[in-house]
Amino acid sequence: MPARTGIRHCRLHGAARERIAFGALLLRFYQKGKLMYAGKVGTGFDHDTLQRLGRKLARLEIPNSPFGAQVQQRGVHWVKPKFIAQIGFTEWTTDNKLSHPRFLGLREDKSPKDVRREN
Repeated sequence: MPARTGIRHCRLHGAARERIAFGALLLRFYQKGKLMYAGKVGTGFDHDTLQRLGRKLARLEIPNSPFGAQVQQRGVHWVKPKFIAQIGFTEWTTDNKLSHPRFLGLREDKSPKDVRREN
C-alpha cells in the first residue's frame, strides 16, 4: 500500500514552455532539528493547482537555500517554509528520498515545524 507523508517544500522553477508556474517542488522534513532533503515531486498537479500554488509560492521567495550544501540544483526559486505538501509515495529509499512521489494537495492542519519523516 502506498504511503503518505506531509513534507515541507521548496519550489523548483521549470522552463516556462514546459510547465505553468513551476516544474517540481523540492521536499524536506525535519530530523533531529535539521532540515533534510527528501527529493522532488513533479507529478500530481493539475493546471489550476499549478497556477494557484505558483502564485502563492512566488510571494514567499527567499534568496538562499535552506538545505545548505545538501541540494545543488540549478534554476531553483527557494521559498519560506510556510506550506506543507501532502505527498503520496511508494517507499523511502536508503538515502532518505521518496520513491515515486506524487503531489496530493496542501495541508493546513500542521505547522511546518512539526513535519517529520513518517515510516
